Amino acid sequence: MSHAHDPAGRDARVTVDTSRPLGRISDDVYGHFLESAFFGNIEGGVFDEGSPLSVSEPGLLNGVRRDVADLVRDLAPGPIRWPGGNFTSGYRWEDGIGPRDDRPTRLDLAWGDVETNRFGTDEFLAWTEEVGAEPYLVHSCRDVDEAVRWVEYTNATRDTALSRMRRRNGRNEPWKVRYWGVGNEVYGPWQMGHRTAEEYAAAAREHARFMRLVDPDLRLVGVGIPWDQESWTRPLLEQAGQYLDQLSLHLYGATTHLWTGDDYENTVAQSLYFEQEINTYSHLVTTLAHQSGLASPPQLALDEWTMRHLEPTDWPAPLAGDDGGIAARDIGDVDGWPSGLRVNRWSPRTMGDALFSAGVLHAIHRTVGHATPVTMANPVNLVNANGLVVARPGGAFGSALYHVWQLYGRHLGRTVLPAEVDGPSRTASVPLGDNREPSGRLRSATMTVPYIDVSATRADDGTVRLAVINRHRDESIRLHPVFDGRADGTPRSARLLAVGADAAVTAANSLAEPDVIGVRDLGTVETRDGGWTIAPHSVSVLTFDLRGH
Repeated sequence: MSHAHDPAGRDARVTVDTSRPLGRISDDVYGHFLESAFFGNIEGGVFDEGSPLSVSEPGLLNGVRRDVADLVRDLAPGPIRWPGGNFTSGYRWEDGIGPRDDRPTRLDLAWGDVETNRFGTDEFLAWTEEVGAEPYLVHSCRDVDEAVRWVEYTNATRDTALSRMRRRNGRNEPWKVRYWGVGNEVYGPWQMGHRTAEEYAAAAREHARFMRLVDPDLRLVGVGIPWDQESWTRPLLEQAGQYLDQLSLHLYGATTHLWTGDDYENTVAQSLYFEQEINTYSHLVTTLAHQSGLASPPQLALDEWTMRHLEPTDWPAPLAGDDGGIAARDIGDVDGWPSGLRVNRWSPRTMGDALFSAGVLHAIHRTVGHATPVTMANPVNLVNANGLVVARPGGAFGSALYHVWQLYGRHLGRTVLPAEVDGPSRTASVPLGDNREPSGRLRSATMTVPYIDVSATRADDGTVRLAVINRHRDESIRLHPVFDGRADGTPRSARLLAVGADAAVTAANSLAEPDVIGVRDLGTVETRDGGWTIAPHSVSVLTFDLRGH
């Protein structure tokens, strides 16, 4: 993309080439993530036994929140990753099957919570089936035999002790789980089963080989890394690359608005940092795969990513508020940079989060022409913990993020078209995600941040869909689309859907007001001087019918 700085004008031109598609977006990039024992993802979120809002009938869905399932189903979700996350490293799947009252309660060493195991493999797989999503199970990669047994339990077609156990537990037919993670962040000493690159490469090879002997149709995701990438990835591809379909990449942004009061510009700009990191790892994996003699490189799974809401550690610990945000607490003013920071898991999502997330999705779309594209993505989290869906005892609603996924998943095309933007921008120091200096401050770098970001796609019905982000805080920008180099070929009207056009930058949904931020169908909008007005701090989709033009 090219961007011209134009501080005086608020017009942007996007040139789209419809004759040269770059590739196709996988539906899996609109996937999701759930972690057990993690801030209401499962218990109090997906699963809430005894709630009047939950399924009371016997069966695998007993205790599942109906309102949460309805919201997730309406997203038409991609693969949902479970049981973590860090939780995965200590998880034993056999604790979570069979009669619920017979299952053991365990200490969770990842988050310091207690895992009841009342929501286990069969419950999760029944729930993903209920909401229309593919399951993505992640094994710890600490025990090959345990991994093989898990695959056999879920997928075996022949009559074995484990397939009979599955039938006794309520599922006659195989679950046919296709996506499996071979470990989670095993490069980190915070993981049970932490390994060096060479140790993990050998373990991944052995796990993958024998898991595939049970079911040769598995798609396996190996552990990629966001730092020291070559020293980790080279031995992994040399030893296990032939068995891995994808490599994971975990990226986290960070915002300070909880104590600074306003971090909008830094928040929305961090998708540029994500795009740099995604492209860097994509090209490295392609190079290393070629040097390792692989016929084709693994693809990328951005299976953990989000914007973290940071706050000072000396504030009272945040708790869930009944209306969907943070419970009331006494916090003081902050003078200077805090001495310590933590993630506030109950902070509500704002329009800044929504625009950042849309920018990351655009970055993912633009990888489709790479030899190593992003073909799955799973933001943290789907339910609660700053997630897309917010659940409380009194009900559930979609956060600001929910409506970006609904807009893009349902209203964008899947064939990516080249798009170049010429429009206003700013030069700024942008945080490099949640990466800290020794002083504790966020690392940053100077970047040119375009106000307008466009992802151009063609839908299966032949229409062209432009996803448009206007990052400007308070000014509209007129977008002038030019298709195939012909200004006279732009239709006179377009259907316009928008998120955030009628909401403040700091707006957030709540149980009392669940529709402050939502997808607004503005209908068919006529052009004015060859352009369409894109509201400030908004995410829009314009649909053009070029047939006959």
